[in-house]
Amino acid sequence: APHEDFDRYPRTLERDCELLKSVGCNLVFAPAEQELYPQPQTYKVQPPGELADVLEGAFRPGFFTGVCTVVMKLFQCVQPSVAVFGKKDFQQLMVLRGMAQQFALPVEIVAGETARADDGLALSSRNAYLGETERAEAPQLAATLHVVQAAVLAAAKTGARLDAPALEAQAMAALRSRGWAPDYVALRRRSDLRAPTAAAPDSATEPLVVLAAARLGKTRLIDNLEI
Repeated sequence: APHEDFDRYPRTLERDCELLKSVGCNLVFAPAEQELYPQPQTYKVQPPGELADVLEGAFRPGFFTGVCTVVMKLFQCVQPSVAVFGKKDFQQLMVLRGMAQQFALPVEIVAGETARADDGLALSSRNAYLGETERAEAPQLAATLHVVQAAVLAAAKTGARLDAPALEAQAMAALRSRGWAPDYVALRRRSDLRAPTAAAPDSATEPLVVLAAARLGKTRLIDNLEI
């Protein structure tokens, strides 16, 4: 989007290549922007609104149209058999899985587990934006998700009714009290990112995920935790 930080987003190609080489990769596809987009990309892939216009899509309108379009173009260029997308971007993973399925793309979409620092912070290029004090506070986002997870598991164990909106509100209030500016903390069904039923949670029949996005200073972080 025009207001977002594409031009200043951390680019670590040299370091990425070193890491790839260390695990046996000997070929990297890294075209320049002008090479991949010699003219404006006016043909676009539009994902369904019920999946793409909520959560991240609500705060970043058109984001998943961009994601689907660039990934579709990447697939056409590379024609991979397998593509790995991290679970940290849980909604993105779901959108791309649906795109691959509906277009019958010969690509297996594999979910990569979220990599975390020792203190629980989900690894991300955006972490480089964090100052020293912010970096020390940043793991609180994951800790907040664990609090929600524990509450859901406790409700499941006792058979208590699940009050998802109350849990979400409490989590957002806790983040605000520590200086965060949360966009959302949302408890959703893993299958379709819709709100869970009000009945007692049952991970066997309705697996859940709690997702969050919040700003710490000028840095926007996202994370999620499957339940």
